[in-house]
Amino acid sequence: MTDQIRPQPGIMDIALYQGGASRVAGRSDAIKLSSNENPFGPSDKAKEAFVKCAHSMHRYPSTDHLALREAIADVHKLDVSRTIIGVGSDEILHFLCQAYVGQGDEVVFTEHGFLMYRVSTLAAGGTPISVPERERTTDVDAILAACTEQTKLVFIANPNNPTGTMIPLAELERLAVGLPPQAILVIDSAYAEYVEGYDGGAELAGRLPNVFMTRTFSKIYGLGGLRVGWGYGPQDIIDVLNRIRGPFNMSTTQLETAEAAVRDQDWIDRCRNDNTRLRGWLAEALAEKGVPSDTSTANFILARFTSPQEAEACDAYLKTEGVIVRLVTSYNLPNCLRITVGDEPSCRRVAHLIGLFKVQFMAGNA
Repeated sequence: MTDQIRPQPGIMDIALYQGGASRVAGRSDAIKLSSNENPFGPSDKAKEAFVKCAHSMHRYPSTDHLALREAIADVHKLDVSRTIIGVGSDEILHFLCQAYVGQGDEVVFTEHGFLMYRVSTLAAGGTPISVPERERTTDVDAILAACTEQTKLVFIANPNNPTGTMIPLAELERLAVGLPPQAILVIDSAYAEYVEGYDGGAELAGRLPNVFMTRTFSKIYGLGGLRVGWGYGPQDIIDVLNRIRGPFNMSTTQLETAEAAVRDQDWIDRCRNDNTRLRGWLAEALAEKGVPSDTSTANFILARFTSPQEAEACDAYLKTEGVIVRLVTSYNLPNCLRITVGDEPSCRRVAHLIGLFKVQFMAGNA
């Protein structure tokens, strides 16, 4: 790179995003519990829609994504005109930064928040502001205290990744009402479907002028490989985001498969129920082995170890046994492992292996 050819300010401050590992060298039978994927995959109806798309791959997709937006609005009882579709919810988060953040502007998020908040902020030339959490849970008062006249966006994941904790809707509304007038509260609800009766902040985004909600098909819908997300909020914000959204940002395969997926809510109910049961079992099993976790409301457990050295040693041991979990040092949680709630055999295997590790680790440090 020459002195004359330079990227925009902030770009070179971005550390490359590292996703959850997906393989172990020398193992073809590894169990992947590192990326919060639905172990049961997409519904049969979604799979059928995906196959049918093979016959229309030579046709351009729609530019307004109307059929999928109508399906989302129908299922969630929303205003279809106030929805937007993106390449995963990540793209919509990026749109928000691109549209509302520039040099000198600040974006606030919590210390254990999703890594893409910082990435998208720096890509737009903004300044990321990390706010402490309280016992790994969003602290509304700390966020409000961190906001200034330069604050343009506040990102809150609820439930949060990687902690699994969440705050009630009343606290989200208190945060929205208390923000500076130029700031938008963005509720990242990627894991909302795992919480029975929780609307992900949709009602707030439909009622308040400074609240925007994002959702994804990558988690409970089992479409992580297709990358489909959506957003909902005030009409004027939607109109702004659509001005920078590429007209063909979504493929026909993405749109039609996601439409079939969102209309199959029976599958979602089944996946939620299985996750709730197995999540409770896994948390209790780990606690009995001396590995506590906060009450999770998502599809993963944040297992806490006594030190970063113990967490790293457990991660390495699990890999030798063909089980992949996620070290979350990059999320400022060096003594923790994030463990996706898999199917029942996977949950039982990871709990058993961590129990064996704890015995060996304690004996070696006695």
